[in-house]
Amino acid sequence: MNVVIVESPAKAKTINKYLGKDYKVLASFGHVRDLPAKDGSVKPDEDFAMDWVVDRDSNKRLTEIAKAVKEADRLYLATDPDREGEAISWHVLEVLAAKKALKDVDVKRVVFNEITKSAILKAMAEPRELDEELVKAYLARRALDYLVGFTLSPVLWRKLPGARSAGRVQSVALRLVCDRESEIEQFVAQEYWTVEAALNGDAKKGFIGRLFATHGKKLDKYDLNNEEKATTAAKLVENTPLTVRGVERKPARRHPQPPFTTSTLQQEAARKLGFAANHTMRVAQSLYEGKTIDGEVTGLITYMRTDGVTIAQEALHATRGVIENRYGAKYLPDAPRVYKTKAKNAQEAHEAIRPTAPSRTPAEVAHALDADEKKLYELIWRRTIASQMESAQMERTTVTILNADNSAEVRATGTVVQFDGFLSVYQEGRDDEADEEDARLPMMKEGEVLTLEAVTPKQHFTDAPPRFTEASLVKRMEELGIGRPSTYASVLSVLRDRAYVHMDRNRFVPEDKGRLVTAFLEKFFPRYVEYDFTADLESQLDEISAGQEDWKKVLREFWDAFKPKTEEIIAVRNAVVIDALDEFLEPMLFPKPADGSDPRKCPSCADGRLGLKTSRYGAFVGCSNYPECSYTRPFGSNDNAEGAGDEPATLGEDPETGEEITIRVGRFGPYIQAGEPKEKGEKPRRASIPKDINAKEVTLEQALQLLSLPRTVGTHPETGKPITASIGRYGPYVAHDGIYGRLSSTEEVFSVGINRAVTILAETAAKKAGGRGTKTVLKELGAHPDDEAPVRVLDGRYGPYVNHGKINATLPKGTEPESVTLEQALEWIAAKSDKKKPARKKAAPKKATAKKATAKKPAAKAKKAS
Repeated sequence: MNVVIVESPAKAKTINKYLGKDYKVLASFGHVRDLPAKDGSVKPDEDFAMDWVVDRDSNKRLTEIAKAVKEADRLYLATDPDREGEAISWHVLEVLAAKKALKDVDVKRVVFNEITKSAILKAMAEPRELDEELVKAYLARRALDYLVGFTLSPVLWRKLPGARSAGRVQSVALRLVCDRESEIEQFVAQEYWTVEAALNGDAKKGFIGRLFATHGKKLDKYDLNNEEKATTAAKLVENTPLTVRGVERKPARRHPQPPFTTSTLQQEAARKLGFAANHTMRVAQSLYEGKTIDGEVTGLITYMRTDGVTIAQEALHATRGVIENRYGAKYLPDAPRVYKTKAKNAQEAHEAIRPTAPSRTPAEVAHALDADEKKLYELIWRRTIASQMESAQMERTTVTILNADNSAEVRATGTVVQFDGFLSVYQEGRDDEADEEDARLPMMKEGEVLTLEAVTPKQHFTDAPPRFTEASLVKRMEELGIGRPSTYASVLSVLRDRAYVHMDRNRFVPEDKGRLVTAFLEKFFPRYVEYDFTADLESQLDEISAGQEDWKKVLREFWDAFKPKTEEIIAVRNAVVIDALDEFLEPMLFPKPADGSDPRKCPSCADGRLGLKTSRYGAFVGCSNYPECSYTRPFGSNDNAEGAGDEPATLGEDPETGEEITIRVGRFGPYIQAGEPKEKGEKPRRASIPKDINAKEVTLEQALQLLSLPRTVGTHPETGKPITASIGRYGPYVAHDGIYGRLSSTEEVFSVGINRAVTILAETAAKKAGGRGTKTVLKELGAHPDDEAPVRVLDGRYGPYVNHGKINATLPKGTEPESVTLEQALEWIAAKSDKKKPARKKAAPKKATAKKATAKKPAAKAKKAS
């Protein structure tokens, strides 16, 4: 018998049909082992040894796999064709070896880029050995990410209250977002004007020309920088007649883009379909693993984690066949197009993402797909077909027009598509959503006199650089060579999950917490958030996978510099850190006002100085005279609270109390206040403005709603106790009798009904009950002879163990939970109990304790040896 190991059960089911009864295909369900989430799992002092643990679910599956392999003649490791897939195969092999399941079993590695019958059978006929270099590259990457996270994060926790974590790629991605925000804040808009002329020719078809030059000199962008200059220039255009002095027509060609890689698929799906990167990858995974087409499950696209832009010859011929049959020979180039990736550090070992059968059109598979799968499959199909089509042919026309005395030159440009080529199938999306095509011009000839309909000076201002979308951030990371495209989705998710960023109209906006973390890393760990350093480290990891670099040498060089740096910063007093950050962030926190006044002068007291402060809730700006002066404002810019700065913005009066309702900015951001305190120490009614409400757009009605919280939703039908809805530190929620259930938005706080609230609370209670102290019993062994209490094998966070009362003993390495006997368990429990006894007698003299401990140890060892 032959055993085949893949990652997913869906893939296992499909491949099993292709291979037949002589093969047993089993799924590992992804990674089977991982490093425990605790310090010390990677040991630099032991040549970077790693402690791997198998979780409960994986342990069960590996036991089933081991049982099947022991009865097999050959084992095929058929996990995904990338570094992670190679690592999963290695992990499975390591566990099977520990379980002694590989005796007389021939082990082979097979890879396939698509889940189709022909691809699977071809892969099975061409097995290879496990790629040790890829595994080493995986180990190096995993160790680096672990060491950075578990060494740097504790430094953040101690020095920056509210900081959550740092990561090798995560922190550099966050820096990109924060740097862009700083560019936006420092941007100063420049005014400029253009002059547009509405014209008509003999064809009686109107078009727009723009003033290009005056008095023989070409106008630069900022030459007309005020209304006066623009009006003067517009008067020159009015000096009619306006005559065509030249018509220049130039042919142009636009070429198709290459088929998708992981990165470009994420970018285009974000632009055209509005998909987040992680959603794109989930949908692509389902298309890769296959759908039922004509009664048979088959993969619809090739593997979706790739840097390559090439297409296999067989698929290339099929694609060209589709083009000729569906669109005609004129849309087919004489030779196939060959592409090379431009991304930094790209690995082109795999094909681009393409349909497994180019002839399978989106319409033919639509019945087997859900809405998002249809959209993504069509995007991939169209991009693939277009990539092998003829270029689009254009004609660009430039018309030069002069006024009566030649003092003003107006130009009009236009583009005519003469042959649409690949544009008939696909056109790449753009981040700025600008129209790439100029207007189409009417036919004109030299010497033709035009009619001037109107001259319009138009005011413009330069735009700040835009915040990153998922598409543009992924593109920038790929250009810089930061991380790997297959990891981008998870990296961006972590930034959101850690509340380092939030999304505003699908763009990344850094939170104050994220900006402070970035500033801390730039100030104290500059090397490790440099774009070039991170990219160079990626290059070294690629060299490891190519067999050109020793993976432990790379780790040693990194660790020997990184560890002392973290120890150095840990030793720095927190006050020194805050002072250094205060100075480092001065241009952002305290920009110099136009009037030259002191930006650090406290607006609330006479001699106070503003500076960076921290609390358990994060950073803020406060007065040096605290507690006498309680002035504070949020860390960072006040974009979300514009109009609610140092002076309160009045919304109106509370119709019930007559109190003035104002928006203010405090230490934790913008908030609403009703009235003023009548005496010292009294606190007026206040309510924070949630992040999903723009402080600039808050109405009086919304403010009164927020001030009225908590809202009583109704009475719980079972307990008779009230259910309330409100907004807390972690967002909107419903509450009842100590149970808190999360709501989706601020709006739901005011609209949630009793039925929905009861359901949310019940689901929350069920989740808590399922996670509170419950342990999975793997085996009941019987009663302990001393007290008749049960002895069991339980499954814990770090693997299986035996339990008796309050004594837990870890199973020896390699021991199967199902094979444990009561006698073995009693032996391990006794040994663990003996080890615990001396620690309880804290009051005993040191010598007596030492003697007892010495006396006990040999007995425990002898018992264990027997």
